[in-house]
Amino acid sequence: MQIERYETGKRMSQAVTYGGFVFLAGQVAVDAPDASVHEQTTNILARITRLLDGAGSNPTRIVSATIWLTDISSFEDMNAVWDAWVPSGHAPARATVEARLAGPEFTVEIGIIAAVGN
Repeated sequence: MQIERYETGKRMSQAVTYGGFVFLAGQVAVDAPDASVHEQTTNILARITRLLDGAGSNPTRIVSATIWLTDISSFEDMNAVWDAWVPSGHAPARATVEARLAGPEFTVEIGIIAAVGN
C-alpha cells in the first residue's frame, strides 16, 4: 500500500492516506484567528471538508474525531456548528477535551480520521 501526503510542509502534512483511511492533522481556524468559537469551528469544518474531498473522502466517511477546546465551557457553542455539519446518521466516534492550543488566537482544534471513498 502506498502512503500519500497532502499539503506537506517541513514539519507535517495536512492529510495522509494509507490503508483505505485518511488521517488529518489537527485543524485550527487559520482563516479566522481570534474569532468566536462558532466562527472558528465553521472555518475548521470547511477546511476539513476541503481536505477530505482532496483525499477522496467526505464527512459521511469520518470514523473518528478528536476536538480540543481551550475552554470546555464553549462545548455547546462548538456543538451547535458541529451538529449542523455532521450528516444525519453519520456521527463518528468522538472525544472532546479541554487543552491549551498552539497559540492564544485559536480556541478550537479538530483532528479527523476518515475512510477513503464515497
